[in-house]
Amino acid sequence: MSPQSTAFKSLEDLRAACLDLPAGSDAAAGAVAKRQDTLTKPPGSLGRLETIAAWLGRWQGRDMPKLDAVKVFVFAGNHGVTAQGVSAYPSEVTVQMVANFAGGGAAINQLARIAGAKLDVIPLDLEHPTGDFTQVPAMDEKAFLAAVSAGYDAVTNDLDLVCFGEMGIGNTTPAAAISTALFGGGAEKWTGRGTGVDDAGLQRKVVAIEAGLKRHADSLSDPLKIAAALGGRELAAIFGATLAARKNNVPVLLDGFVCTAAVAPLARLHPTGLAHTVAAHVSAEAGHRRLLEALGLPPLLDLGMRLGEGSGACLAVNIVRSALECHARMASFAEAGVSEK
Repeated sequence: MSPQSTAFKSLEDLRAACLDLPAGSDAAAGAVAKRQDTLTKPPGSLGRLETIAAWLGRWQGRDMPKLDAVKVFVFAGNHGVTAQGVSAYPSEVTVQMVANFAGGGAAINQLARIAGAKLDVIPLDLEHPTGDFTQVPAMDEKAFLAAVSAGYDAVTNDLDLVCFGEMGIGNTTPAAAISTALFGGGAEKWTGRGTGVDDAGLQRKVVAIEAGLKRHADSLSDPLKIAAALGGRELAAIFGATLAARKNNVPVLLDGFVCTAAVAPLARLHPTGLAHTVAAHVSAEAGHRRLLEALGLPPLLDLGMRLGEGSGACLAVNIVRSALECHARMASFAEAGVSEK
C-alpha cells in the first residue's frame, strides 16, 4: 500500500462520497428486460439469469452488456487481534499465502483462470498488523483512509465486472465485530469458527469481540468509525473498492462473510449503497447467511464454501457469463420462426 494513496483526506470526505452515489441506468436495464421478453422461452423462465443480465445492463449503462474485462481483486491484511488467540493459524500464513497466489498455487488462481478473469493481489502493509481492537482502535483515521484509498484507487472505469476477496489470518473476528456493531444481537450471533478454531478458540473470539465493542462504544453510532475501530486494512480496501466500482459504473460480485461485512457499512450509509453488488454465494461461516439477509442480498450459490480469497465470487463469474450468453445469443421468436404465446 502506497503512503501516497490518499483518495480521501478525511472521514467526512469519505462520508460525502458514500452519500453521493449514481443510480445506474434505468433505460439500459429496461432495454435488457424488453429483449428478454422477445427471446425463445417462456417469460421469466431463466429466473435469476434474466435479472443478472438486467443488473449488468443497469450498472454498465449498456443495452447489451459485455464481460470482456473481468478482474478479481484479493486484498491482504494482518490483524493485531490475533494476539487474543482467535485463529487456528499464525499470522505469518497471510504472507505465505500471498506468495502462493503469486506462484499460481491457490484455489483463486484456478478459479480466476477458468472464469476468464485477471487476478490482482494487493498486500496492505502486512509487516505492520492493525492494532488489537480489544485494546486500541484497529486503525486510526489516517491508516483507515489510506486502506480505503488503496482499494478505491485499484478499480478503474475500463472494467466490466469485478470480484472482491480477501486474505488475512484472523479476519473473521473483525468481520463478526463489524456485523455485531452494525446490526446488534450480540457477538455469539455473528461469530463462527473461521479457519477452524475449537470450542475454546470460538469462545476467545466472542470475548474479544465483546471487549472491542465495549472499548469502542463511542464509535458504534457511525458506520465508518466502526469500520476503522473494529476492521482491518483488507476490509477497508474492499469498502473503498466497492465504492469506486459504484462511481465507475462497474458491477460487483461479493465473496463471503469477511467481504460482505467489509461493505456492510456502505449499506448503512446509503439506502441503495450495495445495489450494484450481487452476493455470489453464502458461505459456511456462521453469520454470513444472517448478514446477507440483513442486507437484502440473496446469494447465487450455496456450496458450503468458507475459503475466502474471492473464491465464491470468482466461481459466480461463470454464472454471470452464462446469463449474458443467453441474453446476447438466444434467438427471438421472430428470428427463430417460433410461435409466441
